[in-house]
Amino acid sequence: MALVPHWKQPSHPEIQEVIINEAEFTSKSLSRVTLPPFALYAKLDFPPCTRADEATYATVQMGNNEHLNLNSDLLYINHSCEPSVIFDTANRCVIAGPKGLQAGEELTFFYPSTEWHMAQPFDCLCGKPTCRGRISGAKDMTDAQLEGVWLNGHIRDLLLERKQQTAVGVKTNGEVVSENGTAPVNGHHAEQEHQADQTTKALEDAVLQAEKVVEAARHALFSYIRQTGGTKNGPAGAQRRGPTSRELSGEMGGDTNGNAIAV
Repeated sequence: MALVPHWKQPSHPEIQEVIINEAEFTSKSLSRVTLPPFALYAKLDFPPCTRADEATYATVQMGNNEHLNLNSDLLYINHSCEPSVIFDTANRCVIAGPKGLQAGEELTFFYPSTEWHMAQPFDCLCGKPTCRGRISGAKDMTDAQLEGVWLNGHIRDLLLERKQQTAVGVKTNGEVVSENGTAPVNGHHAEQEHQADQTTKALEDAVLQAEKVVEAARHALFSYIRQTGGTKNGPAGAQRRGPTSRELSGEMGGDTNGNAIAV
């Protein structure tokens, strides 16, 4: 189904150039601005955004059962397995990816970062080493396929729920039996371990998000210093003090062009 815009175009002329092609699902958009990593690209304001009654090829998932009509040219931000921007649905905004955003670069995001189950799946043809092939939502992807990718909170919650449903097989007489039926453990002990794992994961996520904010602020600071002719080294404490935990774990992703297919 081809997209028929019902909003005034261009909707974001200062930051986005839309290229319309006659072939179905081949339109795309380019950035008009250069931004440091995780800097704000656009806000998902109401209006023009509206809540959708159900998921369609043209909506963005905002929560477990919430979907959004963008009602703007932001809908022309296509999928890529190595995206240039991130749709941060919790904060209702679009931000630059881990490597920043360059003027003239195609605007793409990783659809499964917002979509649990897509109304219109497709075969990705980006040809990148990280290409996931069939894109039908996070629900149908393995942990390995989602590793190192920025995911929204509702997708993480749904993945955790799926993991809890499949990790434990049978609970009998206060014991939890693993999927393969071996190594039964005390149910209370298993729950304690699960809670500890959740706490650890939550703290790790908090550290990663904090590092993103610090890194973005550092890039913005040095960009400002360069533009205003400030000191070469910047203020004390602004210099990098070693690799972050995200870099040590190999989480940083790339920014490349992707397929021209609407959600």
